[in-house]
Amino acid sequence: MAPTVPSAAKSASPSQPSGKSEVADLKQQLRQLAGSRAPDADDQRRDVFKRVISCMTAGIDVSAAFGEMVLCSATSDVVTKKMCYLYVGVHARAHPDLALLTINFLQRDCRDQDPTIRGLALRSLCSLRVRNLVEYLVTPLTTGLKDPSAYVRMIAAVGAAKLYHISATACIDADLPASLKALMLSDPDAQVVANCLHSLQEIWTLEAANSEAAAREIETLYSKPVVFYLLNKIKEFSEWAQCLVLELASKFLPSDNNEIFDIMNLLEDRLQHANGAVVLSTIKVFLHLTMSMTDVHQQVYERIKAPLLTLVGAGSPEQSYAVLCHLHLLVMRAPMLFSSDYKSFYCQFSDPSYVKKLKLEMLTAIANESNTYEIVTELCEYAGNVDVPIARESIRAVGKIALQQYDVNAIVDRLLQFLEMDKDFVTAETLVLVKDLLRKYPQWSHDCIAVVGNISSKNIQEPKGKAALIWMLGEYSQDMHDAPYVLESLVENWDEEHSPEVRLHLLTAVMKCFFKRPPETQKALGATLAAGLSDTHQDVHDRALFYYRLLQYDPAVAERVVNPPKQAVSVFADTQSSEMKDRIFDEFNSLSVVYQKPSYMFTDKEHRGPFEYSEDLTNLTVGTEAQENVISAQRYQENDNDLLLSTSDKEDNGTRASNGSATSTYNAPSDLIGSSLISSQTPAETSLINTGGPTYSSQSNFSLDDLLGLGVTETPTPPPPPALTLNSKPVLDPGTFQRKWGQLALALTQECSLSPQGAASLMNPQSLIRHMQSNYIQCIASGASAKAQLKIKADDGTAAEAFSTLFQSALSKFGLS
Repeated sequence: MAPTVPSAAKSASPSQPSGKSEVADLKQQLRQLAGSRAPDADDQRRDVFKRVISCMTAGIDVSAAFGEMVLCSATSDVVTKKMCYLYVGVHARAHPDLALLTINFLQRDCRDQDPTIRGLALRSLCSLRVRNLVEYLVTPLTTGLKDPSAYVRMIAAVGAAKLYHISATACIDADLPASLKALMLSDPDAQVVANCLHSLQEIWTLEAANSEAAAREIETLYSKPVVFYLLNKIKEFSEWAQCLVLELASKFLPSDNNEIFDIMNLLEDRLQHANGAVVLSTIKVFLHLTMSMTDVHQQVYERIKAPLLTLVGAGSPEQSYAVLCHLHLLVMRAPMLFSSDYKSFYCQFSDPSYVKKLKLEMLTAIANESNTYEIVTELCEYAGNVDVPIARESIRAVGKIALQQYDVNAIVDRLLQFLEMDKDFVTAETLVLVKDLLRKYPQWSHDCIAVVGNISSKNIQEPKGKAALIWMLGEYSQDMHDAPYVLESLVENWDEEHSPEVRLHLLTAVMKCFFKRPPETQKALGATLAAGLSDTHQDVHDRALFYYRLLQYDPAVAERVVNPPKQAVSVFADTQSSEMKDRIFDEFNSLSVVYQKPSYMFTDKEHRGPFEYSEDLTNLTVGTEAQENVISAQRYQENDNDLLLSTSDKEDNGTRASNGSATSTYNAPSDLIGSSLISSQTPAETSLINTGGPTYSSQSNFSLDDLLGLGVTETPTPPPPPALTLNSKPVLDPGTFQRKWGQLALALTQECSLSPQGAASLMNPQSLIRHMQSNYIQCIASGASAKAQLKIKADDGTAAEAFSTLFQSALSKFGLS
């Protein structure tokens, strides 16, 4: 007969809970230990509590033991207390009816002689998050803010913010914000001061939407006495608290330059801090305070280079990447200031791919006449990298540098050498770059075509590389002896080409080749149009039909449309607007810099600050209440930052590319398409022809003949513009706003400034924002400056003057009431 197993051996170990039977066993043991005064009772409670926490961690429902856990909470053992508080905090939210059982022992522990137990009990009491128990929180919090122990005061300061989230009314009625403010300005403990500041910011920011008094209290946080008081104590704060104080300082509006220099002198040693977050927060303060001081702003860039480069080389790759993202933003704004430090951005063998990619972008940005040779030489070494994405990026970087420079002789030779590497991805990337170079530097066509002509299209598998080769075959077919025959072979394999991009380029290239070498291309053109007209892809079919009807109408007109005289492309479109870059810069030291997009594009709607979203999450509403949480320190002062902008930033961007590649657009003149061609189209076909002109509604007084310039005898007098009335609740999709701002032309530019009374009343951007909102002028971003440059863009440019008058009238009234 098997021996009997001792009962002690039947119990599961803490790491191997056994479910319901285990919970029942734990409840029984807890009942036996409740009120026990045995010498080893505390040790037994601790062991049982450990098993309860182990079951809870494993996902077993131990809420049935709630009453027994509360009964066993009467102990002086701190470890047992912590486990009890953890258990109560987890299950009180899921079982509010049981939470009432914990109030007595938590309130009793809040009066314990041990400050550690008082603090733990107060934290657990505030973490219950049960609205029915709010009345039991106010007294312990009020007492905790006056506790002689700094640990308890620190817990109470955070607890006030928790109480506000549970019941804002109870928090305000108990006057806890006023107690927090007094404690922040008088408490000797730095961590208590930091917790008070954090809670005050959270409470007043949320309360400002409904209370003018809270908005004024926020302004007092940004006042000189509070900011300088905190900055003078900054060395006493923890790293987290230092970042909090520095973020507050970045929103401070100094009254004169002396205050700016005083703050910078106070924070000079923070640039040498070992923590990267503190360094980045300090840099943000320096950059934002000196935005209106161009010379000093440039000196700040010089000063912050060394700390940032030191942080890049120290720490983990993830930390280096976060710092590099901020350095990348600064490099893009002021590339000439970093041009002498180009070797700091060379890729190391141990760098991860995401770090290498960022360094390649910065090397491209800082390349100039003095360092181009060294940078291109380094980039060419990366072209043979075993990491294919990095090799691709390095080749693109060489091409981008070539597009930025005027003396591209050596760079073109390097690019052409890539074609001899006999690697498919290298050949494809190089062909795309050669195509872009020929669009900007047509004078290099003979040297490039001599090398490109030796490349077989059969050896190119990537669609974009094959499309670039086909483009060159059509554009320079007169210089490439075999161009018609190469295109003909490609047409013969039309059905095997799965990329619509390649088929579209092939259609256009054969058309161009036909106009330059008709006898040799006539057969290929017929086959190409036949294949295109029977193609299942809509774009390919429509382009083939368009070309066919152009040729049917007049070959001369078709040549002027398909192969017109072209000018060299001077500037390729930037993929990111300057306004977007400014918005990201204003959100320095945040995830916006890492993601390279403003925060409203990746945050949830409740955290988007000044943006209110409708239920369908598609419309952006700039509402009056939402403006109370407006993002501060937004400054768009292009006239003050010209010194820090690269040459490409100063160029007129024109059309924005949406696919990330360098593109330009050629629009055929509208008079090249005759009336007989349009009249021969079906309604569906006619809609495919875009003459590049404006779009008119069906209610327009102009007939189709008038649009084509046929028989226009009288120009109707435009009606007078209606009186301008501003919408009190504008709704605009954020993506549409950014796109329209980049597309619309500038209608009016003026400089405006505040009156002396307005400048005296400008204690904080919030006051001016609220004043402008009362005049139905909404604010998305704000900053500090007594003067502003007003730039107006509108669908109807005639309304610009009227809006300017309304804007300046509202601005002149600020501070008079």
